[in-house]
Amino acid sequence: MKTLSSKQSNTKPFELLLDQDRIARRIAELGTEISRDYAGQSLVLVGVLKGCLVFLADLMRQISLPTEIEFISAASYRKGIRQEEDVILGGGVSIPLKGRHVLMVEGIVESGKTIAVIAEKLRKMEPASVSIVTLLDKPSSRRATVDIKYKGFAIGNDFVIGFGLDNTQQYRNLPFIGRLVDH
Repeated sequence: MKTLSSKQSNTKPFELLLDQDRIARRIAELGTEISRDYAGQSLVLVGVLKGCLVFLADLMRQISLPTEIEFISAASYRKGIRQEEDVILGGGVSIPLKGRHVLMVEGIVESGKTIAVIAEKLRKMEPASVSIVTLLDKPSSRRATVDIKYKGFAIGNDFVIGFGLDNTQQYRNLPFIGRLVDH
């Protein structure tokens, strides 16, 4: 697969953190694990927009079970690289979740506040279970208690872009994960 360099993509300076092949291998492993754990069950994937988009698209193709997909939007970064204190939720799940298994799909879990707020909202819909899968986990940034069942990669406190993750709504289309070096 072709990767973009910092000069080719006109991004802010970054260093490659995770390349396309490594990400693809890990997503395949997660898909196999999820398929095994939910064997014989129907699964509802609830993607947390917008950062989940690329991860969810690749992950759902690796899950060998019947799945339905819903989206909920959440924003905790609105002005760049500093996380806001409040979480703004938009949209909502339109299908019934009562008695169903729900897997929340996140691109990155940092403070845990956003995913905790969404999980609480979903639990009120009385699903059989609510679990979390994230491509990236920043455990040292955690400010809320969340149980992440499936993790792609644990990373440090770097601000990352690419593979659906942005900086001021840009760079989501990079096919890899980069760490900003000048922010």
